[in-house]
Amino acid sequence: MEPSHSDVHGDCRAISDVLARIGDKWTVMVVGLLSDGPMRFNELRRTIGGISQRMLTLTLRGLERDGLVTRTVFPTIPPRVDYELTDLGQTLIVPLKSLFAWATSNRPMIAAAQQAFDAATPNTPVPHPPRQVPNLQAARLPKMARAFDDAPGGRNGR
Repeated sequence: MEPSHSDVHGDCRAISDVLARIGDKWTVMVVGLLSDGPMRFNELRRTIGGISQRMLTLTLRGLERDGLVTRTVFPTIPPRVDYELTDLGQTLIVPLKSLFAWATSNRPMIAAAQQAFDAATPNTPVPHPPRQVPNLQAARLPKMARAFDDAPGGRNGR
């Protein structure tokens, strides 16, 4: 029996919601940073340049709701809150590594295609103008790159 139109539509909507979460630029950065281990809120905020406190809070809350991140509060003064990838969150490292590698290796070809398109159609508006990508704090870049370079499964081969 073939699925009905409403079943397919419901599946597409569910997948779309998941892809919107994991494809978000802030989610990619947060998951990349947390792949190296737990981090505190302000450490994440300082490392990801250009993210507001509100946006980081919303991103972390969404990741926690989706079961990708855990939030641990330690009863200290002032309270300490750590964020860490769950086992499910750890499974994102491999696909993000592949996506990162694909984007890195194909970026020159995409740029060439964009230049050719723009030259051939000079008065056509750009469908999706490039977004400013925030700079990550230089001290964290090697750790984040290592997360994408490590063996499949992420931290410690998990």
